[in-house]
Formats: sequence, C-alpha cells, structure tokens
Amino acid sequence: MFTGIITDVGVLRLREQRGDTRFVIDTAYDVARIDIGASIACSGVCLTVVDKGNEAGQNWFAVDASAETLARTNLGDWQQGRRINLERALKIGDELGGHIVSGHVDGIAVIEDIRPEGSSLRYSFQAPAELRGFIAEKGSVALDGASLTVNEVSDARFGVNIIPHTQSETTFGTMKIGDRVNLEVDTLARYVARLKQVEGL
Repeated sequence: MFTGIITDVGVLRLREQRGDTRFVIDTAYDVARIDIGASIACSGVCLTVVDKGNEAGQNWFAVDASAETLARTNLGDWQQGRRINLERALKIGDELGGHIVSGHVDGIAVIEDIRPEGSSLRYSFQAPAELRGFIAEKGSVALDGASLTVNEVSDARFGVNIIPHTQSETTFGTMKIGDRVNLEVDTLARYVARLKQVEGL
C-alpha cells in the first residue's frame, strides 16, 4: 500500500531479459534498510525487490516485471537512463499525505497538452475510454505513482495541475506531450462502481 507521495526519483541503470524482465534502478534510498522481498512503487507499479547493492557509492535495487506487467503498464517503454518515480511501502503510523494507492495500474493515460498556468503546469491526459467513469473532478488519481487532484474532466480527457514542487521532485518536470503514464484510479471509485454494478443501480 502506498500514498502517492514520491520520495525519490531513481534512474534505470540496466534492463535485462532473463525470463521476466529485470530492471536495476539507481536510488538515493539507503538500500541497507530495504529488505529483499520489500515492495517499492516504481512509477506507480508495485514491484518486489529481488536484489540490491552499492557500487562506487551508488545504491541500487533490482526488480522483476512479468510480460503481463509490461503489457499493461508503461514499463515496456523503459530504457536505460529513464527517470522513475519511487515510493517505499506505507508503514503503520506514516503520514497519509496523498491518497490510498495500491500500485496496481488500471491503464495508460497519454499526455495531450501541457500549458503554463501561473507558476504551475496544466497537464491534459487522455485516459482509456473504459476508465472515464472512475475519474471525477476534484477526485484523486495516481499518475506514474504520484497522487494528483483532477481539476477538469471531459469524457475520457482530464486535467491536473503540476505545482513547482511536484515538477522538481518527480518526473513530471521533464515529461512531454505524447508521453504514456501509468494511471491508477481511486480505490474508492473502483469499489463504488462495483457496488453499483452488483446492486444493479
């Protein structure tokens, strides 16, 4: 379980095919304090740490992604040097600064427009049509793992504001039109939709 508050931006050191796809990610995290088997959200995808180490003063950890994960997320696009939003799993007693994020991606959203709005940037995304009912104005979404508030919705298109802090502390400061981002809808919205379906509302 995560909160969508990014605590490090890692860099992909190595992508290696070995049955599943292994990603080795450089990080500022103290890997001595990360257990093998721990969960880390990597641009919004909950992945399991399978190896870790330190080389020439640079901490790194490794995760494996299945073909299913590559097909349903933007991990298939990842190449060496890519910057990755990172978040360690939530601990009991941690501050819940964003919203409840599972790390289970629902689909891919595509950046359609970026424009200045004061000192912020307004990003417009196109979501998959089947997810449009889960995205509501003033509701929450996780985009590449970052908890963000939806400011506007029009069918499957929605907009969010990226404040300067988020631009500097996540990968959003370097994203561009056409980029694909991992989208996780609000867990509450998912369960409300399921309840309505079961009850025939």
